Amino acid sequence: MNRKIKTGIASFGMSGKVFHAPLLSNHDGFELKTIVERSKNEASVLYPNVSVIRDVDAMLADEEIELVIINTPDDSHYELALKAINAGKNVVVEKPFTQTLEQANELMEAAKQKNVMLSVFQNRRWDADFLTIQQVIKSNLVGRLVEFESHFDRFRNFIQPNTWKEKAETGTGTLYNLGSHLIDQAVVLFGMPDAVNAEIRVLRPGGEVDDCFDIRLTYNFIKVTLKASYLVREAGPKYQLHGINGSFLKWGLDPQEDALKAGGIPGSTGWGSEPEAAWGVLNSDMGGIHVKGKVETTPGNYMAFYDNIYDHIVEGKSLVVKAEQAADTIKIIRAVYMSNELNKTIRLAEM
Repeated sequence: MNRKIKTGIASFGMSGKVFHAPLLSNHDGFELKTIVERSKNEASVLYPNVSVIRDVDAMLADEEIELVIINTPDDSHYELALKAINAGKNVVVEKPFTQTLEQANELMEAAKQKNVMLSVFQNRRWDADFLTIQQVIKSNLVGRLVEFESHFDRFRNFIQPNTWKEKAETGTGTLYNLGSHLIDQAVVLFGMPDAVNAEIRVLRPGGEVDDCFDIRLTYNFIKVTLKASYLVREAGPKYQLHGINGSFLKWGLDPQEDALKAGGIPGSTGWGSEPEAAWGVLNSDMGGIHVKGKVETTPGNYMAFYDNIYDHIVEGKSLVVKAEQAADTIKIIRAVYMSNELNKTIRLAEM
């Protein structure tokens, strides 16, 4: 790659430290030029050749920076993304895109007016297990798919102190945090649903934000259920696919996040691969033959997100994660809250 895109990261919290900085610094197409770290001094230790500053506005004023990653707390996504767009920067926003659909629409219109790129970091599209179930569906291994269930469960039976994520404010809670991944994946697989029916709960004692949800997305050809809870100590399958010929079940979480936390190098030998013990189980009839056994997991590849960002900016190729898709996720999240509050099914066409 002859051209390097000079890039700035707006925050060095968990997503900056674990995802964006390692991916960008190990990608041949990007030069990580600036990191904003407001109070700590961790970035300068890990990236001594990168400029570490305290102020986002100073980064946006740098004319050399072509791409800005907005990975600050969720309630600041809209304001800072709009500032970056108005400064003429290409922008990647950490999920969830925005807190309201109106904010999403405003950002998309601003990006259009300024003729800059706007995308959202939906990295879970490149989870090993999600790539695998896409192949299972494409290869028709369970026959016509009739039921799909996806989970993003954790076990955290306490309220994490000193974090905005546990405060009862707009845009906090499990639905925005984990639900934005599950909803995005469902829409990638099946398109926009006709309607939403959902239940949201606060299960942990002393909790202020939702930490459990059960979402049913209405399609005329498949039953889709998305679930998450912070009180699942013994996890069941993350994905369940049931078709007219059989089933595919997949347990566990993609290994890339843990590898990045441990200092692993994206793209190194064996990156994103799972041991055989973690492979999913297929039980199906294919061509009149009953087949039961494990399906090798496709290696995950978060770097593919930034491959596409580079190809779009430099070569004009189509974005994989479009802002319009992220806005659809926010629309569905709004419908989920409405369904829970009104105890009824919400048709998206009527919103």
